[in-house]
Amino acid sequence: MTVLIDEAIWPAHGTVWAHLVSDADYDELHAFAERAGIPRRAFDNDHYDVPERRRDELIALGATPVTGRELLRRLQAAGLRVRQRDKRAPR
Repeated sequence: MTVLIDEAIWPAHGTVWAHLVSDADYDELHAFAERAGIPRRAFDNDHYDVPERRRDELIALGATPVTGRELLRRLQAAGLRVRQRDKRAPR
């Protein structure tokens, strides 16, 4: 079980954002986010959006840095990917 974080390349709200996911289950992801002080409102269907300024901190807390492509591949392989037009992930 691993929590993954991709590159912060997604611009919005005056910063760039990375995605934080689990390659095992949502419970692991939510537990990691809670320990890191990431609010549940940052959860977006199958990932947490995290600002670039927190990326190094999250890696230090145990998130594994990967490319966006690898993050997506592992999220899909775990069966946890929610297609953006089918936004019905478990919370």
